[in-house]
Amino acid sequence: MRPRVIVEHYTANDSFSATWNTFAADEADAELHELPGTCAHFVIDTDGTIYQLVSLSTMCRHTVGLNYTAIGIEHVGTSDGEILGNPRQLGASLRLTVWLMQRFGIALGDVIGHNESLTSRYHLELYAPWRCQTHGDWVKADMDVYRGRLRVLARRYSVPVGPPVTPVRSAC
Repeated sequence: MRPRVIVEHYTANDSFSATWNTFAADEADAELHELPGTCAHFVIDTDGTIYQLVSLSTMCRHTVGLNYTAIGIEHVGTSDGEILGNPRQLGASLRLTVWLMQRFGIALGDVIGHNESLTSRYHLELYAPWRCQTHGDWVKADMDVYRGRLRVLARRYSVPVGPPVTPVRSAC
């Protein structure tokens, strides 16, 4: 199945090595005891270096309810504002995200922050205890700034942004 969503995250730590150690542990999920455990497709370090950790054909556990159809991008840092304020890291993130949008035909409105997961039109969680789980990283206001910058870059490179996407009302 082709990815339909890109989810932006931050690592809640200050180093690529700490992030690598978390994802490289290759431990089963703590609650469901399945592999892969927590992972992301890409990590963007504070200097703008992009690391691809797994194949884009691998389903990673990074966003409850969207893992089946989402690409996960982690940003080394402890807040949305920190990443938005780092030109090298932000530039690398925008370029990677535009490339992924182009490659998979993902609409601008389907580039979301982790905090927006429950309002994605693709959100589908079958495991009831997790159905309303989300995280605080990349709130809508910060993602609106990010998507605004992403739109400019997409237009510069003639990458379609797709039709407007209306968030769904969460039942949570």
